[in-house]
Amino acid sequence: MQSLLAWVDRDGDGEVSDDVEDGARAAREHLEPLARVGYALSGLMHVLIGALAVRLAAGARGGTADQGGALAAVAGTPGGQGLLWAASAALAALALWHLVDGALELRWRQRGEGVKDLAKGVVYSAVVVTAVTYAAGGSTDAEDASDDVTEQLMEDLLGTAAVAVAGLAVVGVGLYHVAKGVRLRFREDLRLPEGPTRLGVDVAGVVGYAAKGLALCVVGVLFVVAAVTNDPREAGGLDAALRALLLLPAGSVLLVGVGAGFAAYGVYAVVRARLGHL
Repeated sequence: MQSLLAWVDRDGDGEVSDDVEDGARAAREHLEPLARVGYALSGLMHVLIGALAVRLAAGARGGTADQGGALAAVAGTPGGQGLLWAASAALAALALWHLVDGALELRWRQRGEGVKDLAKGVVYSAVVVTAVTYAAGGSTDAEDASDDVTEQLMEDLLGTAAVAVAGLAVVGVGLYHVAKGVRLRFREDLRLPEGPTRLGVDVAGVVGYAAKGLALCVVGVLFVVAAVTNDPREAGGLDAALRALLLLPAGSVLLVGVGAGFAAYGVYAVVRARLGHL
């Protein structure tokens, strides 16, 4: 242990050695090409989720309109499990890229960006676990898992409050997505020339971010309702949120719009994977 600490702190100043930072920079640079593939695959997953949402609006039974449903659809195609193993590797590179990037940003005192990248790394790590599960021939039920975790948290008042706070946080993330789309702030993540291509990406970005933000807001509201009513069954993930939209007036039309928005976000993500900042 002492030798490891000595290597990390070669300068003897109690801080992480510049050699460690240089190694992290090199790792990030080598991971970036595969991470971009992972980001593009994440975009394609959003397209599949959009298609599943439209099927749900049309009255389709069975399956879920979320990441698990999208991965299950891929696994059910010829050679699908092999594709999922390859996708898992690319998504793992994307998760690791964000974790390394977040750690570097924290070291550079960029706390806001660092926390955001670390959070993305955790989220993509969860996607990797789900992808590996389906690649290995298994399956997951995100809704049951969400209910189980929520039920355990809500065994006392503090846990119930944590569920409510988590719901409000998800609503905040959803509103951030909506604002980023409506205000065209996603342009900061791209390097596109002016012209028809820019217009197409702008449309995909506005519609995509707004639709994804709306879905996240519904997910957050479900968690808040679960906390207020003390009923963990009210909580749910993306599939539950999309099904909740069906209960609204003209819900089928609204769900088709949200599904199209998810597909638009997927197209935007594929373009960003090629021409933008991760």
